[in-house]
Amino acid sequence: MRAEDIVEALRIMETDLPPDVEAALARCRDEEEGISREVLGTILENVRVARELGVPICQDTGSLVFFVEAKGSWSAICRAIREGVAMATESVPLRANIVNPFSRRNTGNNLGRGNPMIHIEACTDPEMERVGILAKGAGSENVSAATMLDPDQSVAGIKEFVVEAVRKAGAKPCPPIIVGVGVGGSLDEAALLSKRALMRRLDEPPEDPFAGALEAALLKEINSLGIGPMGFGGRNTALGVRLETADCHTASLPVAVSIQCWALRRIFLEAEGGMVKIAR
Repeated sequence: MRAEDIVEALRIMETDLPPDVEAALARCRDEEEGISREVLGTILENVRVARELGVPICQDTGSLVFFVEAKGSWSAICRAIREGVAMATESVPLRANIVNPFSRRNTGNNLGRGNPMIHIEACTDPEMERVGILAKGAGSENVSAATMLDPDQSVAGIKEFVVEAVRKAGAKPCPPIIVGVGVGGSLDEAALLSKRALMRRLDEPPEDPFAGALEAALLKEINSLGIGPMGFGGRNTALGVRLETADCHTASLPVAVSIQCWALRRIFLEAEGGMVKIAR
């Protein structure tokens, strides 16, 4: 996979909302009334204009998170990713978002210590490489939450924590939001799971039926909060809830919530036999 492939994926991701997200926004618009309906209409118009003009959907082009599945060539892929991000900062363009946490000095090219964030997982197929990319804006990232529940708090405790995180976030993350939930593992793994959850399409069911039922129950409770599009009230505070799990220590129950604004920008590159294709 080349740096140029990364640049092309970033260009599409930042300027063209995934079809499942745009369809969910249109469905919500038809369900709303008054100013909430107008807000969603304006968002959809913004999506259309960005696509037609080839400009970023949002001025905050986000922190870039990469999920890599490969075997034996990680250094080459990581090098291509870093080169691609620096090139895309100039050509898409991406807003230079990455700064030193203390001095706040901007690196100017979206590269820095720990950035872009690259998570690597071994792939069983030696001929196949897959890279998923998520652009995470700060407005929604800043209201993320994580906790360690007591195991006896169980599913009821998970639901209470997730819904309370959304209630506290209010209009800050630009609703209607998509809620990524990570349950299990350790605290750090739960946080990563909550990010991975955002990579699943809104029209793609989970493999675990129990997780699917919990996603539906959480969506119903979140939408009953009435925060609505951009906080103006209404039926749709969230477009969807996506949940990923891992087994955990018997004395622990980690839970993390990654809230994503309506502009869920994600994309995949799949390389096999010298060919690279982009998937939404």
